[in-house]
Amino acid sequence: MHPRTVANLPKLGLAERFAAMKQLRVTKPLGYLDFLKLMGNAAVVLTDSGGIQEETTILGVWCLTLRENTERPVTVTCGTNTVVGVDPDTIIAAYRERRGTPVSDPPVPEKWDGRAAERIADILAGTGT
Repeated sequence: MHPRTVANLPKLGLAERFAAMKQLRVTKPLGYLDFLKLMGNAAVVLTDSGGIQEETTILGVWCLTLRENTERPVTVTCGTNTVVGVDPDTIIAAYRERRGTPVSDPPVPEKWDGRAAERIADILAGTGT
């Protein structure tokens, strides 16, 4: 959890609620590779981050986006991401619907093949489009 969020829990009256959740683990911010490993092993990821929406898509992990819209619509089209808004009942229902069901063969978005650097180099060299 982000340090500012941790600092705001008592101010928002949430510190005791979080402490009462015995199965909730709050960690300090993790390095990128450690965070990727957590996402890759998650049943469902809840986020408001566009980058995480993309990463869960390529990892084949359910993502619930806690916003009213997304600048990453391809993740919704692929079926791995659902924009659920901020209503707690909607979020919980979407989580319960997905948590026990693995993502089945999500399509990889066009050009998400790990070859962006090659395409860029070809364009710079004048040999690509």
